[in-house]
Amino acid sequence: MHESAGHVLFGLNPFWVSLALFAVTYVAIVTERLNRAIIALIGAMLMIVSGVITQQAALRNGVDFNTLGLLTGMMVIVAITRKCGVFQYVAVWSAKKVNADPWGIMVMLALVTAVFSAFLDNVTTVLLVAPVTLLITEELKVNPYPYLFTEIFASNIGGTATLIGDPPNIMIGSATGLTFNDFAWHLAPVILVILLATLVPIYLIWGRKLSATPAARARVMQFSEHEAITDPRLLKQSLFVLALVVLGFILAHPLHLEPATIAMAGAALLLLLDNFAHNAERQSEQVHKTFGEVEWVTIFFFLGLFIVVYGIETAGVLKWLASRVVELTGGNLALTAQAILWVSAIASAIVDNIPFVATMIPLILSMAPVYGGLQHIEPLWWSLALGACLGGNGTLIGASANLIVAGMAERAGYPIRFLPFLLLAFPLMLLSIAISSGYIYLRYFM
Repeated sequence: MHESAGHVLFGLNPFWVSLALFAVTYVAIVTERLNRAIIALIGAMLMIVSGVITQQAALRNGVDFNTLGLLTGMMVIVAITRKCGVFQYVAVWSAKKVNADPWGIMVMLALVTAVFSAFLDNVTTVLLVAPVTLLITEELKVNPYPYLFTEIFASNIGGTATLIGDPPNIMIGSATGLTFNDFAWHLAPVILVILLATLVPIYLIWGRKLSATPAARARVMQFSEHEAITDPRLLKQSLFVLALVVLGFILAHPLHLEPATIAMAGAALLLLLDNFAHNAERQSEQVHKTFGEVEWVTIFFFLGLFIVVYGIETAGVLKWLASRVVELTGGNLALTAQAILWVSAIASAIVDNIPFVATMIPLILSMAPVYGGLQHIEPLWWSLALGACLGGNGTLIGASANLIVAGMAERAGYPIRFLPFLLLAFPLMLLSIAISSGYIYLRYFM
């Protein structure tokens, strides 16, 4: 039974108070007039102050510390690892592997972006790959726009493949107990198909027209990937810890460990290795710098959002919505899965997928009794993950990684405009959802 305060201000109905607070919070997040962390924290505070939920219930039942711990741990690991230059090394090495052929470079950078996004987060990946892309395209004297567009798609597609690749997956995994292996087993096969299928229209639109002079290609071939490695010792330490963390995720179930524990243990170990040899003053300086690179805005956004969503869950709003959805789909699980996939994709292209998924998780959980328990609704989680993560490709504001790349492109003098991006990206996103739709039906309902 959910715990609520039971004394909403002025004796108002908690159902309507929570729904009004949720709606205002959501609209404020979408309009982006205020920083989203501020909005989420104010929304959370109002849920508690109005009496919809108590502070104790909000922190004990509402906040998903597993998601927050996993995100923070991975952010610390990435903040330290990026210092050694390994990501730039891989990007330059990839370009040289295809003899600096413009289309070959586009494919290689897309693959690198997708793989990094599966094991790190999308934002970090594009922050590291996009500058190298701009450098390579400048030397090749080719327009960087097609490359950056492809990397946006690859980051959101690759991030869908694993538990740790995209925040919606982290949230779903934490709420349902689905493991790293579950995500890889159920999502990685279709993600590979989607990535290859997306490259086909990109080749037809841009790839076949790309060309560079022999002199320009020779300049790229002269890049030294080894010069990108600024700290060989840190490189070895980082790769060692990353390997341990991924192994930990794979073995999490038999080890009885939560993903947050594994990520935090990895972060603590890498912090130790990075600082062990330095004096106290230098350690303090480095640790401050590392923690300064953690995206605290995202962490506090999640914290507030969890409490806001817990408020409408406690007041019975989500249970009511779940019964409406079941009525509309006639209690048909296959139809419900398809509805969740398509609605998630369209919604995530328009609004941030994180608040959408935070709302959908308890909504889907409350459908479980109708379909015979939690074990029977697993396909709904894969529909939600595919829809929310891939839907982010539909518009320029669909995912954080898109906006990061757009910002970099603008600074480099190659602006990515909202409408031209939409006209090409939305149909490509729908293609990926159509493939996902077929996959969900064939794998779980045939």
